[in-house]
Amino acid sequence: MKANKGGYWKEKLLKKFKNLSHEDLNFKEGEENAMLALLSEKIGKSKQELLKLIIML
Repeated sequence: MKANKGGYWKEKLLKKFKNLSHEDLNFKEGEENAMLALLSEKIGKSKQELLKLIIML
């Protein structure tokens, strides 16, 4: 996640998936896995698919 600059990827996900909220994308350091699990469930993609999507943004 640190490879992506700031909130750029977050804004892109919000635009692409209208069912996500800013709250869904907020996480504390060390809680990345919990956030990824939640996002994966909400958008219907596996964790690996989600990570690939974030990298491609």
